[in-house]
Amino acid sequence: MNILTIGVASISDVKSRLKALIPAQRDSSPRFTFTSGEDLLRTLNPNRWSLLQALAGAGPLGVRELARRVDRDVKGVHTDSAALVACGLIDKTAAGALHFPYDGVHVEFDTKVRAA
Repeated sequence: MNILTIGVASISDVKSRLKALIPAQRDSSPRFTFTSGEDLLRTLNPNRWSLLQALAGAGPLGVRELARRVDRDVKGVHTDSAALVACGLIDKTAAGALHFPYDGVHVEFDTKVRAA
């Protein structure tokens, strides 16, 4: 199964992870990383999350079909899908269809309690 892991990490953490992978030439599972939990939650609001769920494993879909599958209006789905395309989470084909090339999503999200 082709699963995308979405997480939160600093840019330096991502660079370190990439440097560790290059010499070992290991296959790594696909990842999408936000630089803060706030960015992750702002980008993956409930409406956009439902779009990812509907697109997972579905192949390319037009905006109207995607709107039908998530039971939302076309304009709202267009706006939310444009945000997901802009950040790189979903692709737009040459024909204008939306494509999420994964069968599912795994989210890693840790937080620390700040001292008062």
